[in-house]
Amino acid sequence: MTPMNFSWLEDFLALAASGNFSRAAEERHMTQPAFSRRVRALEEWVGTELFDRTSQPATLTPAGEWFRTSAHDLLARVARVPGEARAVAEAHSTTLRFAATHALSFTFMPGWLRALEQRTRVGPVSLVSDVLQRCEAMLLHSQVQFVLCHAHPQAPGELQAQDYPSVCVGNDVLVPVSAPGADGAARHSLSPASASAPVPILSYSPESGIGQILREVRGPALAHSATHNVFTAHLASVLRTMALDGRGIAWLPQTLIADDLASGRLVEAAPDGRIAVELRLFRDRAPLGQAGEEFWTAVCAG
Repeated sequence: MTPMNFSWLEDFLALAASGNFSRAAEERHMTQPAFSRRVRALEEWVGTELFDRTSQPATLTPAGEWFRTSAHDLLARVARVPGEARAVAEAHSTTLRFAATHALSFTFMPGWLRALEQRTRVGPVSLVSDVLQRCEAMLLHSQVQFVLCHAHPQAPGELQAQDYPSVCVGNDVLVPVSAPGADGAARHSLSPASASAPVPILSYSPESGIGQILREVRGPALAHSATHNVFTAHLASVLRTMALDGRGIAWLPQTLIADDLASGRLVEAAPDGRIAVELRLFRDRAPLGQAGEEFWTAVCAG
């Protein structure tokens, strides 16, 4: 018997979702004959037909309905294997594996670790800096031990939704800012007294954690304001550059723009527009190894 290929499970699930061989083959980036052969090979490995091909669209047989759950479970288990293997291998490692959003990697994290080192041992640190969605995915697959990100109760992320252990390690404020005009006031403003022309907004992409918070907390109000999006990016640092260039209003972390506000290079652009946020550290549910557990205990102790 031909050994089972795990990619056949993804073929099976694609066909189970649509019942259409042509559409599923296109989704799996192959020709329909090649796709059909792979589905048939899976059925031969299982030992029974998984699809009723007499109906249009194709439907799952009773065995196929049972196998759909097994296919999901098998793929989920395979996705976890690399992270779990690393966790076993690193049970006695002193290296702490972090993922952090870009803004916090550059602003908050260095000083935070330095303060922790004054009261506990912090071993070597491996850091991946990325947008929130990919940081969350790395922890969900146990590719890192910790994720550091902005958080707000109105905009729970995937880790909060799945009740991953977390602790607040600091606070920040998202400040709506603009470059100043000749008079020192905001060049672009959401003040009721501002001009009626649409106000340019510098926006975050859907993958951005700060963007998620902004959409949940300020999205409805912005939707009813005279605004228009003129630029979208993943990174707060990119939006900061565009704001400094006078392109529009951006909600930026105070930890990132404290010097800009103090020097007047950026000024606040919306009355009562600030959003208070937490800086939250999430950890893997699985054991972290001795170094990781000692670090987590020290963080929780404040």
